[in-house]
Amino acid sequence: MPAGHRMPAALSRRKVLRRGTGLALGAAATAALPGCGTTTDDGIGADGRVTVELWHGQTDSARGVMEKLVAEFNRTHPGIRVDPGGGVLADAMLQKITAALAAGSFPDVAYVFGSDLASVARSPSVVDLTDTVRSAPLPWTDYWAPVRQAVTLNGQVRAAPAVVDSLAVVCNKKLFRAAGLPLPEPGWTWDEFVDTAEKLTGSVRGAFGTGWPGVGDEDTVWRLWPMIWDLGGDVIEKDGRGIGFADAGVQALETVRSLARDKSVYIDPKPGSEQMYKVFASGRMGMVVTGPWQLPDIRQAKIDYHVVPLPSYSGEPMTISGPDTWTVFDNGPARVRAARTFVTWLTQPAQDVIWAVEAGSLPLSRSTQALPGWQSQTTRIDGLSVFSKALDTARVRLVHPAYPQVSQALGQAVVAVLLGRSTPVKAMRECADEANAALLIPR
Repeated sequence: MPAGHRMPAALSRRKVLRRGTGLALGAAATAALPGCGTTTDDGIGADGRVTVELWHGQTDSARGVMEKLVAEFNRTHPGIRVDPGGGVLADAMLQKITAALAAGSFPDVAYVFGSDLASVARSPSVVDLTDTVRSAPLPWTDYWAPVRQAVTLNGQVRAAPAVVDSLAVVCNKKLFRAAGLPLPEPGWTWDEFVDTAEKLTGSVRGAFGTGWPGVGDEDTVWRLWPMIWDLGGDVIEKDGRGIGFADAGVQALETVRSLARDKSVYIDPKPGSEQMYKVFASGRMGMVVTGPWQLPDIRQAKIDYHVVPLPSYSGEPMTISGPDTWTVFDNGPARVRAARTFVTWLTQPAQDVIWAVEAGSLPLSRSTQALPGWQSQTTRIDGLSVFSKALDTARVRLVHPAYPQVSQALGQAVVAVLLGRSTPVKAMRECADEANAALLIPR
């Protein structure tokens, strides 16, 4: 979920989400941070309004959309003033929140990546939103299952949903025609993906069949989870004492090795997948695994494209969703009540559809999906409905404090196989040793 790169109408947060910081709560500096404490201890200012400090983490178009929504909330809720000026870009949010909690000077609401929620929620200053979310006007079950799972930890709702996405494959029709290949259809397999990538490579000078992030970060890893899940694996075993993908991980990495062996995969050496996406936008990549946030750039580059669900091993649909959250912090009863009111309002369909359409996300709920504004968007943008439909069967990464360490270990394994430095069996053995050790550390 990235920042610093222009993503027209797309949440820059997405690239950053894949990076994953892997920091544990309490690892940052403890110096006091500015930006909070603009009201009295009870949160009520001299004008009688409660100020809510919002660290939204967005940039470019998404920032503008958020500021527009905040202005509308402030207009319609005269007793509350949401201040969206504080905080940092989303990719640095965990570090700043960690430091803020240590210093005892934190915002009321912050944009926290779903993969970081378990670490942040260890703080007693994080507000339990179970009653807030489940008693809101929008029924809890109306949210997509990945949305509900991403904000739930040990049976409690620890945050409100902020964004949701999914992965699919975007194909360059011109390169498929040059290679004499039919466009893939739903139900295709990973073997077919590998074969297609090989045939697309060199279809025009310098063309690659596909791409894969090669940094070893969350961007590298999260593309592998749907493959692991489809093979019957999971992030962590049910007893919590070890990883659940020792065997499935080897099989998934065999697919990665096939791509690398065929020299049909562009390995992006930089964080955020920017180089990989640039290669696709230049017309020199046949297929890219990505999310709806990338469609504006692809359209701007005038690529004639086709979107198809991810391949699978089983023939059953499988993808991953990476929802992010609005996490609420306890700065006293008045500010907590105001923050609860704000996030409840923000996640309702009338506001969610604005956020989804103008900031490049997907609807948080079926109610939002049914609104004319979203239906018009899917008609206007080819392939968007494929990403939206994928939410029916999407899964999310486990909300677990040790997830960053597990992800880091798997990321190293993926890179080792991509670069031909290790075999899938050896790479997964080393991954398991590191990840299992992390899971045994008391938290």
